Amino acid sequence: MREFTSLITLLPLLLVLHAVNGDNPYRFYTWKVTYGDIYPLGVKQQGILINGQFPGPTIDCVTNDNLIISVYNYLNEPFLLSWNGLQQRRNSWQDGMFGTSCPIPPGKNFTYALQAKDQIGTYFYFPSLALHKAAGGYGSIKVYSRPRIPVPYPPPAGDHVVLAGDWFKRSHRQLKYFLDGGHNLPFPDGLIINGRGWNGYTFNVDQGKTYRFRISNVGLATSINFRIQGHTMQLIEVEGSHTLQTTYSSLDVHLGQSYSVLVTANQPAKDYYVVVSSRFTSKVLTTTAVLHYRNSFAKVSGYPPGGPTTEIDWSLNQARSIRWNLTASGPRPNPQGSYHYGLIKPARTIILANSAPYINGKQRYAVNGVSYVSPDTPLKLADYFNIGGVFSVGSIPDRPNWGNGYLATSVMHADYRMDGGQWTEASRSRYNLRDTVARCTVQVYPKSWTAIYIALDNVGMWNIRSEDWARQYLGQQFYLRVYTPSKSWRDELPIPRNALLCGRARGRHTRPL
Repeated sequence: MREFTSLITLLPLLLVLHAVNGDNPYRFYTWKVTYGDIYPLGVKQQGILINGQFPGPTIDCVTNDNLIISVYNYLNEPFLLSWNGLQQRRNSWQDGMFGTSCPIPPGKNFTYALQAKDQIGTYFYFPSLALHKAAGGYGSIKVYSRPRIPVPYPPPAGDHVVLAGDWFKRSHRQLKYFLDGGHNLPFPDGLIINGRGWNGYTFNVDQGKTYRFRISNVGLATSINFRIQGHTMQLIEVEGSHTLQTTYSSLDVHLGQSYSVLVTANQPAKDYYVVVSSRFTSKVLTTTAVLHYRNSFAKVSGYPPGGPTTEIDWSLNQARSIRWNLTASGPRPNPQGSYHYGLIKPARTIILANSAPYINGKQRYAVNGVSYVSPDTPLKLADYFNIGGVFSVGSIPDRPNWGNGYLATSVMHADYRMDGGQWTEASRSRYNLRDTVARCTVQVYPKSWTAIYIALDNVGMWNIRSEDWARQYLGQQFYLRVYTPSKSWRDELPIPRNALLCGRARGRHTRPL
């Protein structure tokens, strides 16, 4: 959402078993990151390409696959990739945020070693430094179930990726200049679907067949609504959770979120609009792609179908209607409903409040009054090498202080596998303790709250942030340090031997201790 809502991404703090290992298949990728000319809104711009593509290549993999991705940086500036939704179990080293990893210097390369451990579903990767995301460099991640694990729907005839979001004609450097000057971003110039503007992309279907559409909002600042003219959508998956298969005519997708829907080509053979429009903006932006029946010769005509614009209750009610499919198997054979999260007594309550303070005469954004400032050394490296003066645990309170905002490298402490205590506020009586979905990105509506349960079973340094990228860049983020004194590889993988070292970690040795 643009002016109204902060989205907080809770990066992976779930159950831990194994990480990259030799017991599961390996998939190897070599990516060359370059600048190149792109025309998303009909105007020539310098984009960030991966292997000459915008959007970048799709990662197709299966639960537990090991992903070995060699990234060569041919830009004239440092570059870093993050993997939105991959849980990086025991392995925050690979998370790809500056708090955990050094960027890839110009002319150099780095090989990520990831694993889609015990995951299925729809995710995406993106460049995490500065405003690089405004120039492209993103792509889809599709994690399929293992062959012997049943899924709660028939195999679709095809699998379409929809990477949609807002777009700016100004370069990522110009947008960064706005923010560094203490201003917010200008209003977006438009919306795009798979890197293209109005009717610039076509999804081909055969009449009578059903297709999976994987929809991700990869924009910087704007929630969107997705719909297909004359067709309904059956929701089947949200960021790795099989859902009750509710039917929708349109679907709100907030910043950083991903959904999978089934669409049946059961209408008369012709072309139909695929529509994306902005939500909660004073001016409604709209763009379209085309759903093309292969036996059709009739082009799209007329106006695209309208959708919701500024209605918050509409979006809130839709969000509440999305429920976990308790009988469906997730990445494992056992049903999702066998994990009875509602019976677990919370050990700690953390209350987060966003704010927009002016600090030193410049616009900033904050969590619990603290506006995050990046240090010269990634926090994870500073923690591993015991480098003092980079950050202080407890530099952000776990409840709002409602005072003046201030700048700090904010790190919150959490103990690995906490126990004891109970959340007893009256609002808990209204929680969905049975079938809420597990996901990596949740929305918080204006003047509202969202309750999130996190199992602190993943040791590491984890970035919690607003998905409104200007707000993230201007300080609306912090790191959660999930700590254990144990040095066992069962709890956390060792520092990678190929780890890039920068800042005050330069010159240190990466051989595991």
